[in-house]
Order: sequence, then C-alpha cells, then structure tokens
Amino acid sequence: MIQGMKRSSKKVATDRSFVVALSRGLDVLRAFRPNDGLLGNQEIAARTNLPKPTISRLTYTLTKLGYLTPVPRFDKYQLAPAAIALGYAALTNLGVRHISDPYRDQLMRETGGAVAIGARDRLNMIYFGQSRSSLTVGVLLDVGSRVPIATTAMGRAYLLALPEDERAVLLNEIREHVGNSRWPKVREGIERSAETLAKYGFTTSAGEWHNDIHAAGVALKLNDGTGPYAFNCGAPAFKFTEDLLLNDIGPRLLAMVRSIELALNGNVARSPDIKENKKMKPAGGKLARVAEGIKQPPF
Repeated sequence: MIQGMKRSSKKVATDRSFVVALSRGLDVLRAFRPNDGLLGNQEIAARTNLPKPTISRLTYTLTKLGYLTPVPRFDKYQLAPAAIALGYAALTNLGVRHISDPYRDQLMRETGGAVAIGARDRLNMIYFGQSRSSLTVGVLLDVGSRVPIATTAMGRAYLLALPEDERAVLLNEIREHVGNSRWPKVREGIERSAETLAKYGFTTSAGEWHNDIHAAGVALKLNDGTGPYAFNCGAPAFKFTEDLLLNDIGPRLLAMVRSIELALNGNVARSPDIKENKKMKPAGGKLARVAEGIKQPPF
C-alpha cells in the first residue's frame, strides 16, 4: 500500500561519488532523439537546461572522443558511430528483447495494434523493441522513442510493478515534474490504472497521453534482478475502444507476457489463448492492496 511519497535522502549536489561533468556529458548525448538529425549548441542547451558555454565545451570534448560528429556547414552535430555503438551494445545484451520478438509480432498481427517493450528512462519509458506494420496506422513510435510513465499504459504498468518504496520515490518525482496544479488529474489516472490492474491484471490509458491513442500495458519482472520492463499494445482510439481494451486487447497482452515469462524460464510457451484468459479470476491480494493504497493522499 502506498502510504506516501518519500523525498530522496541523497541529493545529487551532496553525493561525493557523483561526477557532475560526466552526468552533463551524458545529458548532451541524451538530448538527441529519434529522427532529430542535427542539433546545434543552442538546441542542446535548451533541452538540457545547461548554459550554452558549458554545452560548447561538452560538445567539443564529445567530438574529440568520437561520440559526436560536427557538421560545420550547419554549425551543428550528429551522433557519431561511437555513441551509436553503445546503443546497439545495450540492445544486444537485452535478451528479453530478442525472445519477445516473435510474441510481439504475433500479437501485432492478431490485433492490428503496435506492440512494444520498454524500460525506464528517468520519468519516461524508452522503447527498445517495437512491432508494427504498414497497417498499424496512427502509432509512429519506434525503438528509441520515449513516452511518459504517468499517463501511458506502459508507464503505469512499470510504475505499479515497482516495490513500494521505489514507487513512492518515483511518484514524488512525477508530482514535482507535473506541478501541483496538474498532479490531482495525473494521480487520478494512476489510481484508475491501479484498480484496473487489480481487477484484470493489466493497465490501460485511453486518451490520457494523446487523446487519439488507446493502449493496454503489462509489466514483466525477471528473476535475474533486472527490470521491471513493460509491454504495451496500442492503436488509434477508433480502432481500440475502451471496451475492446478491457475485453480483448488487455487479456491478449497479458497472455503474451505470461508466455514470454515461460520462455525466459526455459519452458515451452504455447500461444496465448484468449478464451481461457478471459476466465481468469480477477487479480487480488497484493495488487488489490496497491489499488486501495494508491488512493490515499500522497502528502
């Protein structure tokens, strides 16, 4: 049960092990997003909230190290192969991404929705696996795309899968980010997702991130201590109605994730059986307590 939101006891400013210069350099690399192309120092400064003179020194250093490539004609930079290699190395080491590929592709074909797996990136979830086709209209996200934790089905599934103390810290960070005026509405959406999770075993977001996108989300916990990760299946609102999310898409996604769990444990996972899944009893116990506890005022 969520009793409250704890503030981090160790601030970055007082953490003697924290290397600020390294953090800022990584922030510069993080400023580049999918389909960005080129970025100049001014654009990077705006995205990182760092002074432009600092950005100039950082981009110079990252260029010398081979992580950025300057484009003098436009006075801008693009990610260099060294930076791209880090991303590919990370993707290669994520076994869950490769194992989930055929399952995501199957669900995509069955539902016509886009199916993705993501992990936390600060207050967002970042896609590291995505299955969509030319028939999957209206969902243009791809590997490397980021979606907010607070208002998406994937993000809420991840949030509600965290241990209580970690969830409390993350909720506090979300509250500080969205501000007091927006927080009640954001919290209400998370509360609804907790109730849906307790009843059906998955989360939903119906027009709460983008008003024309509906999706279901399910978390995946691994025994090796990594994660949790989270999957979603989404489509335009006209294609995935709220009723369809609850009675078809969500149960299919839940069955898929359970099959992936079996595969990761070395067992042979059979194809998801929606009819059988619909007969599953509503989740209770711990999930029910989460749904009840999140209703308590955080402060």
